[in-house]
Amino acid sequence: MIQAFGLTSNPRKELPPAVDDVSFEARAGRVTALLGAPGAGKTTVLRLMLELQQGRGLTYFRGRPLHRIAHPSREVGVLMGDVPGHPARTVRGHLRMLCAAAGVPARRADEVLEAVGLVSLRDERLCALSRGMDRRLGLACALLADPHTLVLDDPADRLSVRESHWLHGMLRAHAAQGGTVLFTTADPKEAARTADRVVTLEQGRLVADQEAAEFSRTRLRPRVAVRSPHAARLAALLAKRARTAQRSVEVVREGGNRLSVYGSTCAEIGETAFRHGIVVHQLADEIGDMGPGAGAVRADEPHGASAPGLGEAGQAAGESHGTDAARSSADTLELVGAEPESAGAEAGHVAETPGVLVAPQAANGEPRPTLDASKPAAITADPITADPVDVTDEPPRPAEPRPTADAAQPVTVEPLHPAGHAQPAAEPQEQRDALSAGHSSNAEVHSQETTARRTFHPADARTARTLDALPPLPPPISVRPAPSPLRPLRYEIRRAAGIGTGFITGAAVLVVSAVTAVVLARIGHTPQPRLLAAWPQGLPLPPAALGAGLLGALAFGDEFRHPALAADRGTVPRRLGLLAAKLLVATATALMLAALTVGCDAEVLYLVYGRELAQVPADWLSLSTSWIGLVVGCAWAGVLAAGVFRSTTAGLAAVAAVPLLVVPAVHKVLEGPSVRTAAGLPMRLREALLPRWPFGGERYLEAALSVVSQPVGGALTLSLTALLCAYLLTALRSRFR
Repeated sequence: MIQAFGLTSNPRKELPPAVDDVSFEARAGRVTALLGAPGAGKTTVLRLMLELQQGRGLTYFRGRPLHRIAHPSREVGVLMGDVPGHPARTVRGHLRMLCAAAGVPARRADEVLEAVGLVSLRDERLCALSRGMDRRLGLACALLADPHTLVLDDPADRLSVRESHWLHGMLRAHAAQGGTVLFTTADPKEAARTADRVVTLEQGRLVADQEAAEFSRTRLRPRVAVRSPHAARLAALLAKRARTAQRSVEVVREGGNRLSVYGSTCAEIGETAFRHGIVVHQLADEIGDMGPGAGAVRADEPHGASAPGLGEAGQAAGESHGTDAARSSADTLELVGAEPESAGAEAGHVAETPGVLVAPQAANGEPRPTLDASKPAAITADPITADPVDVTDEPPRPAEPRPTADAAQPVTVEPLHPAGHAQPAAEPQEQRDALSAGHSSNAEVHSQETTARRTFHPADARTARTLDALPPLPPPISVRPAPSPLRPLRYEIRRAAGIGTGFITGAAVLVVSAVTAVVLARIGHTPQPRLLAAWPQGLPLPPAALGAGLLGALAFGDEFRHPALAADRGTVPRRLGLLAAKLLVATATALMLAALTVGCDAEVLYLVYGRELAQVPADWLSLSTSWIGLVVGCAWAGVLAAGVFRSTTAGLAAVAAVPLLVVPAVHKVLEGPSVRTAAGLPMRLREALLPRWPFGGERYLEAALSVVSQPVGGALTLSLTALLCAYLLTALRSRFR
């Protein structure tokens, strides 16, 4: 079950907040639709619920906010936008990688593939999937951890009818198993057809919270769509015929040559057009949309009416006269009813004023009030008597509650409760007496209510009570980093091995190293260690070190480019467990690359020039330590730099900056004038540290110290230390925030 209270986004400069005080609930075992036009705030509501955007409000998922849930993916499955995986990754590989992140067995990937019907496409790459297949994969990712709640942002967008029906069937099946489903849509017909309850938003505010049946009755109505080059003449003829037959027919001028007729049939309209020789290009039955908030309760019911629930106001008027609520201000509505008797009403008259509702006249000849459709209002009429309808406009609600002077109003507006029900407000006694006595003058009611307010609510006392009665602001919503993978090492192995970038980079490094070694041997004057490493004097780093740095930079660079871990946040969790896993995998990759490079170079030199150039050097231990330290250090520098600067290019640039910038800086510092020197430091370190190492470990320590003492080794160590400190600082800063 989802319970949302007071969701409000932060104001945007001079603009009002995109979402203002939205409260609703989605029950378990039911499908709830969040309906609204593009820009109504649907996606913002979801982001506030999932703590992806700063604002105010509180959302409970089965009684707990999201940041209090230990494993959010096992409680809430989210689908927002396209699947953000690497285009070269396969469908099954992507799901297996997410299985490691969610801490579920790898066989769960095959289970959800079978559930969503993607078994035949398990080896297809993500870039080759169609829109429908991508939506199926997104639903599979949401269902991977078997969550209780599904939250989907416009899942049927740009899908075919067949794919939409399949998707809605999956959502219905999940709800039938006791789960909670909340999805957004801009199509009211889709919401009425799929959901059990419909929550309607308009301009960031809640305007209706209704059952699907009530929503269909109050907002969706059958109509006849007509297209004719003589639309104005046909509308007048239909109005005249309806008045003659004393029937309730509504004709809406949609613009151009299109009409929408409510309360009639295709046969009647066709006969009228044929009888008068009017050409008709289209005549079809449709389901019309009455607009947001049709039939919803935004204020208290008029006097004498009850408010049993949200969305039930105005049903009497809709049942008796064929209209449920005011349409958009751009439309012209005509409601033709009984024979007009008042002056100014002519037979066949077509209203051209936008946003005006021409209502049928009552039996006593008095015209019913008109209503500007651009203003939200609650319209209620008695289906039996002919008394005029009471129209109550709701004043605009401010973005934040603040004490204001009370203005004299006929009806007191009460806020909606989270469940969507409106509480009846207490009315002044003088106003009820005036209404029961038959006073219909608005001036008299306004005068008596003002007197009542002055009598029972003095200005000072009213202001004090208003300040005391102000509801507390909802708590702020803080955007927290995404959780780290539950099995980071397994996740990183599947991420690195799931695409061919690493294998292609390794093969390219081996080929370039072999060619470089052959060319250097042909030219001559190159020491054998540099010949085996394929490291010319003019290059800052050998190809193997650059390749290891590139693979290390891709470890974090691909995460930011294709954020599968935190697709909705657009970032990667900076956790030490994930960093340790990436450094460990980068170390293993660098070791393999270093060994394969030396072996391939030696084999190629042996085949081309003989055994002389392929001999093992005498000091192979120290040289091997230096070589491994260089390649692994470059890989670590790529990982840390890409994690700090969030870019593969920045990671590779940091690797190249070590020999180009850091090494000259270290040389300059060491060669500068100094009063004292560290002469004899290696000898003193050997005397202090080496005797304490058993089993001959002093040889390895001596080799490591010799690597660090070299200019490149010292510069690389200094760079790694700085990058590691920067990464830890950014991780701690985000956690403190």
